[in-house]
Amino acid sequence: MTPKTPPKWQQVVGHEGSFQVGEHGTLLKKFCKGEQQCYLKLMKDSLRPFVPAYHGVVQKDNQDYNMMENLLNNFNSPYIMDCKIGSRTYLENELQLARERPQPRQDMFEKMVAVDPGAPTAEEQAQKAVLKSRYMQWRETLSSTTTLGFRIEGFKKPNEDCQTNFKKTKSKEQVIKALSDFVESNTQIVWGYLRQLRQLRQVLETSDFFKTHEVVGSSLLFVHDCSGKARVWMIDFAKTVTLPPHFRVDHQSPWVEGNREDGYLWGLDNLIDVLTNMLHY
Repeated sequence: MTPKTPPKWQQVVGHEGSFQVGEHGTLLKKFCKGEQQCYLKLMKDSLRPFVPAYHGVVQKDNQDYNMMENLLNNFNSPYIMDCKIGSRTYLENELQLARERPQPRQDMFEKMVAVDPGAPTAEEQAQKAVLKSRYMQWRETLSSTTTLGFRIEGFKKPNEDCQTNFKKTKSKEQVIKALSDFVESNTQIVWGYLRQLRQLRQVLETSDFFKTHEVVGSSLLFVHDCSGKARVWMIDFAKTVTLPPHFRVDHQSPWVEGNREDGYLWGLDNLIDVLTNMLHY
């Protein structure tokens, strides 16, 4: 892949304009200090094999970028999928700030109506605006984030447009249908992903990073190709924050505001269960 080629996973993960392809098999993502701090810790953690290699900060066209491994390098015509993991994709302090500074948002009203014209209340319809806190919580109820602890953000097959129409993919049956489409009912690929996810599950139990962080808005990137090679990586750590000293979460318990639970393991276990069920279809 040459530096002029637009990164394929940018279309999948939906960060329009956030990525540039770097030189020597690297990917540049717009600088985020929180994400930089996460990668620096992850490079020394047991999760290191499950995240892109991090190569520091570079500047391009007066913009700072975090430089990391381009995970598509060793695949030929890759299939790519982004799955958001966890029971919520917003931080508690985002919710708090949105409440402290209540500003009805027209753009969020328009997003809500585009998905479900009947979702706004009569008051919101009159204002043609919704509060950010309301929008964030409503958004999660549409998808399998609330029912399974993960949701498909999008996937892309070789020579096809990116598919991102999963905002209302909520039931286990709907998720299985979407995943079957992505892997084209290839059980070898499903087995490959299952092995990766089970290994990741074991490593998460021992990871110091995982024990000490609230992992919100993070994704698993799935990549396979026609050779049968299949890999999974953890990506997107912009909203992953360090827990207060001596504060512990189990990453499985239901979230109640204040407990900082992210549902990461709950979502991962459900994803493993769904893929296992696909082998018996």
